Amino acid sequence: MIELLKTLCALPGPSGCEDAVRDFIRGQAEPFADEIREDAIGNLMVLRRGEKAPERPVVLAAHMDEVGVIVKRATEDGMLKFGFVGGVDPRVVIGRRVRFGKTVGVIGIKAVHLTTAAERKHMPKTRDLYIDIGAENRAAVEALVAPGDYGVFDSPPVLFGDGFLKARAIDDRIGCAVLLTILKDKPPVDTWFCFTVQEETGLRGSATMAYALDPGFCLVIEGTTAADLYDVKDGKAVCRLRGGAVIPFMDGSTIYDAALFELLRDAAAARHIPWQTKSRVSGGTDAGRIHKSRAGVRVCAVAAPVRYIHSPASVAATADCEAVLALCRAFLEELGGNDDE
Repeated sequence: MIELLKTLCALPGPSGCEDAVRDFIRGQAEPFADEIREDAIGNLMVLRRGEKAPERPVVLAAHMDEVGVIVKRATEDGMLKFGFVGGVDPRVVIGRRVRFGKTVGVIGIKAVHLTTAAERKHMPKTRDLYIDIGAENRAAVEALVAPGDYGVFDSPPVLFGDGFLKARAIDDRIGCAVLLTILKDKPPVDTWFCFTVQEETGLRGSATMAYALDPGFCLVIEGTTAADLYDVKDGKAVCRLRGGAVIPFMDGSTIYDAALFELLRDAAAARHIPWQTKSRVSGGTDAGRIHKSRAGVRVCAVAAPVRYIHSPASVAATADCEAVLALCRAFLEELGGNDDE
């Protein structure tokens, strides 16, 4: 699965432009699918039939999109002004490479010796940044890149250290890798494996997916913020790398179903799958839209802890990713083996 995750992380797919990711996933899923749907907004929904057919569908969901940049305009001196697609901290992108198809650029900012003392006390804003693609003037820029073009951070996946992976888009290509791995095996219960779009810009794809399928249960697979650094004390670390799969009970958009939280917790304990929960209520997932769809959906989530999330160089532990995979399999086993749920 880790090699699959690396492949997925290398594909460009900012919110609203997930085509390359969707095409790859569809190609991987088609040989195993009993049904495939693709809706108008771009969600990919893959049905794999199992031993049991519940009254309302079971859904496993992960989003395909990543944070990125979008071009606003070209300047007379050949630079690009841009906005972020999704939530990105401007501090983490200065000097980083970005890619628009085959065109590569570097995110720049005014040189420090030109700043005032007051400017140096404040975090730069997006309007202070520009992208340099090595063009001489506006005409040269516009021959290569146009307003509305999407870009992604140019940061190849790398395994390093003691079982760590550095890559952009671990959020949420880890979820996509888990879904693709699980759907290749016959599940215990009929399951829709849903790859959603535009999560980073407002949980948009999940809303249309949930309305179309009207699931009874939904497990969202994600990457979540880990701030487990030396000087981060108490619960502010949220979760920790090598701490196992994260099972949240609440975040900024969802109070997760208590019974399903317990099901995941007990399944992890019974199978000796390392797990943790979040020590701080923060972030949000596609469950924020899914649980409010139609008459309501019972939702839960499993996530991989990720350092430096929404940056060109996110970091995850491969052992945590494997724990997420194992726990998602356990979730389907529990649903398939319990007629009372």
